Amino acid sequence: MRVVVIVKATAESEAGIMPSEQLLADMGRFNEELVKAGIMLAGEGLHPSSRGARVTFDGKDRTVTDGPFAETKELIAGFWLWQVRSMDEAIEWVKRCPNPMPGTSDIEIRPVFEADDFGEEFTPELRARDERLREQLAGN
Repeated sequence: MRVVVIVKATAESEAGIMPSEQLLADMGRFNEELVKAGIMLAGEGLHPSSRGARVTFDGKDRTVTDGPFAETKELIAGFWLWQVRSMDEAIEWVKRCPNPMPGTSDIEIRPVFEADDFGEEFTPELRARDERLREQLAGN
């Protein structure tokens, strides 16, 4: 199963405070472990929300709101995409992760939808299109 591992933002990360050299080294070692174990598919840190934007959809209308955004605890500071056998395995890996922030922090784990999760609505034609797109992405 694939999971997205979400590093939640803090007041410090939203203020643009960069990680220490020690944390960067610790995270680098952890990422190496993930890669060697065949777990990590992708992972990146994100700039603070002050450098981002949101697009709100309401029917056919689109409204753009520039950051920063309120509710820091609901924002994302970074992510990984992992391939694991189970949610329990993902939890065990997260428990080994260095604390990504100087103080208290949260990491959220969410399963990624797979084709079979969509049921009959994901027709053979839609599945074929999805496969073609995945093959194109893999080639890039």
